[in-house]
Amino acid sequence: MTVTSTAGSGDTSITVSSGASLTFTSANWNTPQTVTLAAAQDTDTTNGSRTITVAATGLTSRTVTATEADDDGGPTPTHVDNPYAGATGYVNPNWSAKAAAEPGGSAVANTSTAVWLDRIAAIAGAGGAMGLRAHLDEAVRQDAANGSSPLTIQLVIYDLPNRDCSALASNGELLISQDGFNRYKTEYIDAISAILRDSAYANLRIVTIIEPDSLPNLVTNINSFEKCREANGTGGYRDGVRYALNQLHAISNVYTYIDAAHHAWLGWDSNFQPSVNLFYDVVSGTTAGVDSVDGFIVNTANYSATTEPYFTINTTVNGTTVRQSNWVDWNYYVDELTFAQALRSALISKGFRSGLGMLIDTSRNGWGGSARPSGPSTSNDVNQFVDGSRVDRRIHAGNWCNQSGAGLGARPTANPATGLDAYVWIKPPGESDGASTDIPNDEGKKFDRMCDPTYTGNDLNKHNMSGALAGAPLSGQWFSAQFRQLLANAYPPVS
Repeated sequence: MTVTSTAGSGDTSITVSSGASLTFTSANWNTPQTVTLAAAQDTDTTNGSRTITVAATGLTSRTVTATEADDDGGPTPTHVDNPYAGATGYVNPNWSAKAAAEPGGSAVANTSTAVWLDRIAAIAGAGGAMGLRAHLDEAVRQDAANGSSPLTIQLVIYDLPNRDCSALASNGELLISQDGFNRYKTEYIDAISAILRDSAYANLRIVTIIEPDSLPNLVTNINSFEKCREANGTGGYRDGVRYALNQLHAISNVYTYIDAAHHAWLGWDSNFQPSVNLFYDVVSGTTAGVDSVDGFIVNTANYSATTEPYFTINTTVNGTTVRQSNWVDWNYYVDELTFAQALRSALISKGFRSGLGMLIDTSRNGWGGSARPSGPSTSNDVNQFVDGSRVDRRIHAGNWCNQSGAGLGARPTANPATGLDAYVWIKPPGESDGASTDIPNDEGKKFDRMCDPTYTGNDLNKHNMSGALAGAPLSGQWFSAQFRQLLANAYPPVS
């Protein structure tokens, strides 16, 4: 049976934006489906209304009246080039309290970190955590208390169907094969955008980080993982990211940054330009084209050093390029800053706007402490030189889960380098990347051996040990031992 929702008499700025025609069968008749309405900007200052009629053959139709809360005459936010410039950052009370409860944690507890919306339930609030509207209300309160400076709040949009198709620790709740794309649109993106449109939040600068690890997986992993191949088709990552951009970019005080992995994922020439091409293909297919994106972010929730201070990609050792070392492995980049700046240039050359901004997540890439080199190695062997010189102390650059020895990186800063909008803390320090053992849960998260400290590795990390910390909880849950290590190994040190 097909059920239609049709807009009737009244304010024509109110329309049925999705769910205008829904199909119910013997298999899904008792599962609610969502009809979403939208109210476009108009020139009057009154709360318009319009009738919406829901009808199906053989059933009595029902008519409801939808009323908009007109925001004309209220604040009209200006979409600035860099939402971090001149702004203070939102401090998440949930994270701040956990950080402050750790020894020495009060020194960083007032740092701005992102809010991860990693499942539908997170929008309303789950497991005692604040929901989206509660965070935005708190952001308005903080904004009122910070003087004349604007306030930037960061949200991670992270619930694509077949999420993290090449890993397990951060698998999500939605599957393409189980109507995941429609649920992503109606229950997740539409629900988020409806809240963000509330005029009460119009003065906030709302930065959205769009789907970490999604599009990069389509460049490197569709031949190795069936879920990635499926995510490369209809209702997958491309469609999901486009839909998110269309809905979020339409809100003038919302800023969109697409995740672009990190140098140790996309830094080889076989991955770099194909990634640029994919990003352009996806974004140019949105309603606003390249204008729907404010920038890109690298190193989200990762550990790659912002800058390797003691060698560059052009360094040679006894006549041998560092690219030939086991660590660099013929990559064209050794750190995130050079990768981010090169990626920005390539994206602009491809057709993105010249004002494109880049972000680097520096929340866990400081690599301080006693293991940090104080200068370049004096070895004439290229492998020994690189291993003795690099500040990134991971066993392998592909290791990503709860890395032992990591430290807090540069504190969030606007305009830190050419082409960079900001250094940011998107991954809240102390929140786990994944469980080190199998932990049953209802969040779709599975046990990934890369989070197991006893794991001897796979092809992706050249069969090295995982380097993960023991005793880790599910991804996103508080991991006290990790936070204390990050604090102890911070660089610059925490004073």
